[in-house]
Amino acid sequence: MRICEIMELLSAKPLTEDCDESLEVSCACASDMMSDVLAFPKEHMALLTGLINPQVMRTADMLDIRLVIFVRGKQPGAETMAMARETGITVLATPLTLYIASGILYLHGLRDGTKG
Repeated sequence: MRICEIMELLSAKPLTEDCDESLEVSCACASDMMSDVLAFPKEHMALLTGLINPQVMRTADMLDIRLVIFVRGKQPGAETMAMARETGITVLATPLTLYIASGILYLHGLRDGTKG
């Protein structure tokens, strides 16, 4: 699924300037616990979270996650966004809850990043 499709489905807005809307993701992981995200790395995975601290970007960079979606309209601070820019991670924000956003993406074919 392309980022432009995700933006439309979730009414999401880009928070990073260099948003490559044609970037493809093949699965997603939704968690506020970065230790859970570390347990299930997959290629081309998107991360949905309500956690907005710099640890999110450290985790995403370590797993080569190129898309982070912040839920509930949360706006990360300057340090988190600087890390996103430095690592080339695209960041979106959606007003939806983690549960609803995950369900919408799943219903439209984006599968669980924890499956082998």
